[in-house]
Amino acid sequence: CKARRKRRPSFRKLLKTSGVKLENKQKNRSFKKQNTEKKQRKEQKRLRKALKSMKSRRSSSWRSCHRHVEEEDLQQMKDMAQRASSSPETCQEKSELLRNLEKVPRKMVKMEEKEVIHLLPIKDKRGVIPQSVERVITRQEEEDEEEEEEPQQEQEEPEQAPLSPEERELRLTQRKQQVAALASAVVTDPHNNRLKELRSMLTESDSSIAVTVKKLVMFSLMEVFKDIAPTFKIRPLSTAERSSKVKKDTQALREFEESLLSQYKFFLEDLEQIISDWKGSRAKRVQTVSLDSYRGLALVSVKCLCELLLHLSHFNFHNNIIVILVPLMNHRDAEVSRLVCGSFKALFVQDKVGGASLAAVRVVSGLVKNLNYELRPEVLQTLLSLRIKEVQMKRDMDDTAPKHKFMNNKDKKKNLSRMQRKWKKTEERLQKELLEAEADESRDKKLKLHTEILNVVFVIYFRILKKAQKSVLLSVVLEGLAHFAHLINLEFFDDLVSVLQQLVQSGNLSNRESLHCIQTVFTILSGQGDVLTIDPLKFYSQLYSVLLHLHAGSSNDDVSIALRCVDTMFPRRRKHVTLQRVMSYLKRLSTLSLHTLPNASIAVLATNRTLLQTFPRCDALLDTELQGSGCFLPELNEPEHSNAHNATLWSYCPYRHFHPTVRTLAFHLSHGAPTEGSKALSAELCRRAPEDLFEDYSIKDMTFNPPVSSQSEHFGVGDSLLDRDLQAFIDRILTLPEACGALCT
Repeated sequence: CKARRKRRPSFRKLLKTSGVKLENKQKNRSFKKQNTEKKQRKEQKRLRKALKSMKSRRSSSWRSCHRHVEEEDLQQMKDMAQRASSSPETCQEKSELLRNLEKVPRKMVKMEEKEVIHLLPIKDKRGVIPQSVERVITRQEEEDEEEEEEPQQEQEEPEQAPLSPEERELRLTQRKQQVAALASAVVTDPHNNRLKELRSMLTESDSSIAVTVKKLVMFSLMEVFKDIAPTFKIRPLSTAERSSKVKKDTQALREFEESLLSQYKFFLEDLEQIISDWKGSRAKRVQTVSLDSYRGLALVSVKCLCELLLHLSHFNFHNNIIVILVPLMNHRDAEVSRLVCGSFKALFVQDKVGGASLAAVRVVSGLVKNLNYELRPEVLQTLLSLRIKEVQMKRDMDDTAPKHKFMNNKDKKKNLSRMQRKWKKTEERLQKELLEAEADESRDKKLKLHTEILNVVFVIYFRILKKAQKSVLLSVVLEGLAHFAHLINLEFFDDLVSVLQQLVQSGNLSNRESLHCIQTVFTILSGQGDVLTIDPLKFYSQLYSVLLHLHAGSSNDDVSIALRCVDTMFPRRRKHVTLQRVMSYLKRLSTLSLHTLPNASIAVLATNRTLLQTFPRCDALLDTELQGSGCFLPELNEPEHSNAHNATLWSYCPYRHFHPTVRTLAFHLSHGAPTEGSKALSAELCRRAPEDLFEDYSIKDMTFNPPVSSQSEHFGVGDSLLDRDLQAFIDRILTLPEACGALCT
């Protein structure tokens, strides 16, 4: 008997299981209560439906009886009734009556309502044939427990009369004051509940001022969120934290963070909804706003999202903003595309760690793949703004490392005792170790994020090189490869160089694309790819032929890319090039400087100065005497066989240019580019790289640096080149009034 008895649980087990059992019991009770209430609602619904069906059946049966019974049947029923009153009815008569009643339909046949949809017509030999389709209209009756059974007809609201300009201005002024008061109240005291009231003004019902009010509210909310948002992400509370008891201040802070996060989320959803309506993704439109005004609202929404993307990159829902904005980079509206692309460029520049950049690059990769590589080149152009360079990495770590101010010895002796100084010294030593540990940790995190970003970027580039070589994105891809070539993994060098060589030899590339291919190859070979056994002779010939196609027109900007290629091909690989090749390039670059803009001519002459100083034996080109056999072939595109050793740099000797800096460099090079003496260059020109000179002396603003003097000062001697008789004849013709009038017309 004792064995069969249940053992009583110990007190410890009761303590462990009591809380769980109570929670389970409460949950079971709530579930049972919900189930019973649900069953009761279903039963009530069924009863109401049954009552409705019974009423409809009775009414329909009586109507159908009166409708389908003929006069003969009525007469027969009257006779049967008279016989029944006079004599008892027989079973046969009863059966006939029941049989006739059974033939009567008991339910009305409901006809389905159909809607005719007109389609596009078809044209054939017979002519235009109209097309249409019938669709059955299904009406769903929404039943509510608290409402009456019969539906109420909605009354149409009368249209509002148009407002006068004075009334509209008065209402708009009231809304502006209301928005300003709410925004200032929220910024002054963020813990109040006025933020929801401000956001509710986005649903303005007055159609005359709805567009303006919505724009004002969106900009105000954007600035308010930028001011009151914390500098960290708000973590959602767990169930245990919600059920635990905390102080009033802590509870108030939690409620404020939850309300702020919810209002920020709703605001982003409102902006996304406006943009999606403008794009036409949904047919439903807001009735208070005309369709013509949607572009203005959508443009304001895009601007707000771009500002939040840049200023709240540390806050919640930042990835959601990226997902909304990345597809707009490829939008057909040029203004929207330019605005969003500029925002992402600024984000990549200001992102020092790389978390936000990684999220954006991943979304861009998905967009490129989903659109099958048919998108604007500006989308991939933004990737060139990524800050992934070894030179900038150390500087960025110094900027992001936490700063801690330590006391000097004078302050210690003045304010601290001997024992305190000892403790302070130990504390500072420990603090330095902690700072070094934090810096190493953040540096490792940054390197990891940058590695992931580069992997995604190179996946985009390699996919386009493999599957879409004829796409408009090829130029941007080649420029990106040239930009990040020093960071490419060594394993991809052979395949990448072979692909670029095929592209260059195909002849389908433009001059700019060919220059990017050449720059990528020589950047690889001058870095980690120096150990590879690759002969870049074809790339030397390709660049040599491209230089002839550069001029002062649209290809003037390509000169900077060509000079970067020359810098990686000769000074950095001085041990791998021949003197004949260097002389050929020096001669062709001198010819190029004659027909380019001043900034390009200055950069080309600075490159020639570098070549003359790197390869001193090239000064033979400044000598007029022949150095060997053969004749110089300037039109030949093979630098090794053009016999450049028999050429002279005649372009430097009589060089007369309107730009003073070009004249200075030409005079300097014509005397062998000396480093000392009166014919040497100034320190400002010597220390500047050719790329920097190209930007410094640019004439994009239609201004010269330095200002160019008048033409008569330098070209007044042109008259002496003419014959005297010819000059007299020209002067006599120009002084005649008839000739002057004819020339003017």
